Amino acid sequence: MAELPVARVCKTIFGRALLNRIFPFQWVTWHGLVVLLGLAIYAIASHTLRQRRHPSAAIAWVVSLVLLPYVALPLYLIFGSRKIVSARRALNPQPSTGRASDIGQPATQAGQLAAAMGLPQAASFERLTIHQDGGQALQSLRDMIDGAGQTLDLCSFLFGRDVLGDEIALHLIRRARDGVRIRLLIDGIGFYMGGHPNLKRLSRAGVQVALFVSPLSSPLRGRTNLRNHRKMVIVDGEWLWSGGRNLAAEYFEGDQTSLRKKSPWIDLSFDLRGALARQAQQRFEQDWVFATKGTTANTLQPALPAPAPTTTTTTTTTTPTTSARLVASGPDQAEDTIFTLLVSGCFTAHARILMVTPYFVPEPTLLMALTLAARRGVAVDLLLPRQSNHRLADMARHSALRELASAGASIWLAPRMIHAKAVLIDHDLALVGSANLDERSLFLNYELMVAFYDAPVVRSFARWIEQQRSSATRYRPRPPGLARDLVEGLVRWVAFQL
Repeated sequence: MAELPVARVCKTIFGRALLNRIFPFQWVTWHGLVVLLGLAIYAIASHTLRQRRHPSAAIAWVVSLVLLPYVALPLYLIFGSRKIVSARRALNPQPSTGRASDIGQPATQAGQLAAAMGLPQAASFERLTIHQDGGQALQSLRDMIDGAGQTLDLCSFLFGRDVLGDEIALHLIRRARDGVRIRLLIDGIGFYMGGHPNLKRLSRAGVQVALFVSPLSSPLRGRTNLRNHRKMVIVDGEWLWSGGRNLAAEYFEGDQTSLRKKSPWIDLSFDLRGALARQAQQRFEQDWVFATKGTTANTLQPALPAPAPTTTTTTTTTTPTTSARLVASGPDQAEDTIFTLLVSGCFTAHARILMVTPYFVPEPTLLMALTLAARRGVAVDLLLPRQSNHRLADMARHSALRELASAGASIWLAPRMIHAKAVLIDHDLALVGSANLDERSLFLNYELMVAFYDAPVVRSFARWIEQQRSSATRYRPRPPGLARDLVEGLVRWVAFQL
């Protein structure tokens, strides 16, 4: 067998005699073949599947495949891919329903961009309620479960084994025995993070339960690192509950009765009715089919117009012409939809960008778009918890926060844990849902946001964020020392790339 270039380079560097003593010629040749195989798999997969990665992530994979191919190649095959939709899959652009006379320019441009990425058309909705706190969110959830007539579908990243999870489980069991068809979809990793809840009692009562990509039995071959982070509850295909809350105590009112006391977090959720809820039903159907059968469903169809509303509820009053767009992101989308809308929104913003997120570790392009918006005079406000539940995320965020603050943005640190996720562009666009402003949410997770275009609705979400900001303090950046700079860089490189 001819000597490979890798073997020749190694013998040149270390000396032929020494290398032959330490590593036989056949071993070096075999090692070179494994390295070339790993690099070929990486290159082909990145090209054909359009695997978008931060440059440091790409360098890390290449270096690992060269130096430690026997470890890196299996890890890449398990964790490396992030799309299940082929780049060749034809998109079906749909004409934007936004009209310049109805909504502002940023919303019109966002609608056109969303249609170009193959997202479903904007759909009408009514009776929107933005939950002011965990108590209102929980009461809305109770009302939905108790009010279900035929079907009840729930999707959550985790289902807590705590006082909240027990209450929801009892409600579901009772409604299943009443004859309501109930389906509960939980992420395969979130199931363990929630404390391994007792799902057998739900199944015995007639509740259909499925784990999305269980690590022990996954339809996603080579993609077990991709998690379903979407949150939605749909009643009879007409009533949608969504946002950032998981079905666990800390996301609502906390739990002071157990040994491990849980203080309530600040989170953002909402419920609405109409055609948008029917689109969410279709999205749940796709996720359910994939979780139970391992097949990818077709593109969402446009929702039918919603019936004319009869009454309105608190917080926000809407009309039959009010519309919003369901924005799903993740491995089942050919494009990075939420990330693309965020970057575009930063460049089209005229007056204000208002954001709330628990974790801020943005991809460099998004960070650049935010800093450029701040430098050209757009009021950029970011609300974060002073200390989140993920210490690595808190360590990794400071570099981006310093850069954003130096560009003139205002960064606010809330005294309590905030788990809300929303980005508002001017007074014309509000993206609200499950996606954090970090690379895992924007490039790896299955996420769900709703793009609201109606100015009164956007102002209502802005008031909610500003109310939480009232108790926050201003972030004051400090130059990092050498040690801190190295630690921050290492955390960003290691913790957020797989």
